[in-house]
Amino acid sequence: MIATLRGRVANIRLDAVVLEVGGLGLRAYATPATLASLRVGEQGELATSLVVREDSLTLYGFADADERDVFETVQTVSGVGPRLAMAMLAVHTPDGLRRAVATEDLAALQRVPGIGRKGAQRIVLELADRLGPPTTGGPAGGAAPATADRRDEVVEALVGLGWNLRAAQDAVTTALPTDAGAVESDDVAPLLRAALRVLGGGHG
Repeated sequence: MIATLRGRVANIRLDAVVLEVGGLGLRAYATPATLASLRVGEQGELATSLVVREDSLTLYGFADADERDVFETVQTVSGVGPRLAMAMLAVHTPDGLRRAVATEDLAALQRVPGIGRKGAQRIVLELADRLGPPTTGGPAGGAAPATADRRDEVVEALVGLGWNLRAAQDAVTTALPTDAGAVESDDVAPLLRAALRVLGGGHG
């Protein structure tokens, strides 16, 4: 099992990063918040989880071991695979998920695309004794404003996470300040996080 990766950041996409480790470029899929903490050309370190399928080996990267552990734990719920687990962590922080489960906040869980009321009830039931209590009291921090120039990339990423096209477009429009001007591509990740908070109703 590959538990951690450390190396130079070679490339960052909206849903993944490539780290150069021992002469190899390893791609790890990650949440917008995790990707926003990395910079091309600098050293990066991720806690990782390797998902093995008959036809693929897929690496997922996380800011810390706690996020990775939550990713792996939520997949013990029937019907929750890696993609849905990543969507859950894109909408909620690990403690946000713990609070939702501990307080049986079905509405918060249903803000994740792909989770309906029955799915939320199943998550609460099956994770009640597995995630543990929240370690902090507050929601996730805020995100910086970004521009509409790269709006299509963010919409595409949201659709990939499971939202429909119209909802994704509306969320990006809402997340953008009315006076947004042209900025660099590094600001795409903050816009994606802001749009996710719009879709998630502000819960972290």
